Amino acid sequence: MPYNKNKQQAFQAAQQGMEDAQELYYEIVRDSANYGHQLKHLKQEVNEAYEQIENALEVASETQRMQLEKFQHDLTTIVNEVNQYH
Repeated sequence: MPYNKNKQQAFQAAQQGMEDAQELYYEIVRDSANYGHQLKHLKQEVNEAYEQIENALEVASETQRMQLEKFQHDLTTIVNEVNQYH
């Protein structure tokens, strides 16, 4: 049972990290005076989300693995879009 609980907790941490990164990404105002600060914060959130996803992948079920891989893809999309504007 602890294994399944850890698996679920790891998945939930990855999911929360992904949501945090996405929320920050959507909030960035590109012409804002705080853009540089916001971009730095976004990069930190994205890196944390990648780490949480990697940790969760180590113990994920097949269903969770598919969702985690989608999270990775979505984060890569965010990074690519930010890099186009930076």
